[in-house]
Amino acid sequence: MTASVSTKIQEYRVFIPTTIEAVWAFHEHPKAFQKLTPPPVFIQVLKNSLTSLKSGEVEFNMWIGPVPIRWIARHEPGPVEFSFTDRQLKGPLASWEHQHILQRVDGGALLIDHITLGHRPGWRGWLTRLFFDGPALRMLFFYRHHRTRMGVK
Repeated sequence: MTASVSTKIQEYRVFIPTTIEAVWAFHEHPKAFQKLTPPPVFIQVLKNSLTSLKSGEVEFNMWIGPVPIRWIARHEPGPVEFSFTDRQLKGPLASWEHQHILQRVDGGALLIDHITLGHRPGWRGWLTRLFFDGPALRMLFFYRHHRTRMGVK
């Protein structure tokens, strides 16, 4: 009998007083991934075949202290024009899909991060719950939204 994968949906939103185009340009910058990663985590990009935010793959190590976690993510179109999805092809979780959705609102843009993630059973699932869910995930998106607001022009 196989243990089932635990799936969870999280959503984080932030208002940014600028245009959708400015937020999109921030995410297109070659160093955006590193800018959006909070210390003490360090990202080491191994391969980057992105042709746009909506197409290609990135292979990287996410260093949490001295421990490297290998991850391969595919970028795909999102549900609306100004959106994209990164999907884990290989990594620590059973599944990870992150939709980055931008909406025009009065006075600026609304950035919506919609995450669907799945944990493996057993000890690996407990580790991913610790590092990629709950308070750790909330802190990650708090940091990312702060950096995005500060980084857009």
